[in-house]
Amino acid sequence: MAYTITDLCIGCGMCKLVCPVVAIEGQPRKDHRILAARCIDCGACGRICPQAAVKDPSGRVCQRIRLRRRWPKPRISEAACIGCTVCVQSCPTSCLGLTAPGGSRESVRKAVLVSPKACIGCGFCAADCPVGAIEMINPEPF
Repeated sequence: MAYTITDLCIGCGMCKLVCPVVAIEGQPRKDHRILAARCIDCGACGRICPQAAVKDPSGRVCQRIRLRRRWPKPRISEAACIGCTVCVQSCPTSCLGLTAPGGSRESVRKAVLVSPKACIGCGFCAADCPVGAIEMINPEPF
């Protein structure tokens, strides 16, 4: 089940701008809709909608988080990370990467948030991490 846009939509297009997989269609100042076959359930459309016009797959209205810098971000435990790249592969916005290679054969590259502004707070990285090295945190309010 995908996210849905209700009749509260005013056609501002913010959801289209933030969708990492181009799963939203609509014209300016007209109702938009989410293409269920493309939607990856990241929730970015609901976090950005100024009209609370987006419902999650369970039918709950999504709460807007007005400033993107306040969206959840991954915190990666360097001690727990095994450098498997599962999180990097699961990120729909390619905001995760690996640290630079070390000088010894024993050094393991670790996951790191390389582009915080690109992060949409979906939490796929944390959900997919096989060793639980990632947790989603809410940044401190300014």
